[in-house]
Amino acid sequence: MEWIRETTKGILLPIRVVPRASKNEIQGVHNNALKIRLQAPPVEGKANQALICFLSDVLNLPRVQISIASGKAGRDKVILIKGIAKNALRRQLSL
Repeated sequence: MEWIRETTKGILLPIRVVPRASKNEIQGVHNNALKIRLQAPPVEGKANQALICFLSDVLNLPRVQISIASGKAGRDKVILIKGIAKNALRRQLSL
C-alpha cells in the first residue's frame, strides 16, 4: 500500500513527530509514516510550527505550501504539501 497519497489539492504525507529531540532530523519510515524528530516542545503549537519550518527547508518550498491537514494536537499528523510532484518529494526526502 502506498502511504504517500496524491490528491487534487496536493500530496498528503503521514508523519509521526517526536518532540524534544536533540536535533531536527528525519529518522525514516515507521508504520507507514515519516518519522521526524524535532527539538521543539509539544506546547502551544511550537512543534507544529517547527515541523512546517523543517519541511519547508528540507523540501525547499515556501511555508505557505505546507499545512497540517489533520492531527494538530497529536504526534501522528497528515501534512498537505502543494507545489511538488510525488517523485520529487520522494527524492527530496531520500525515500
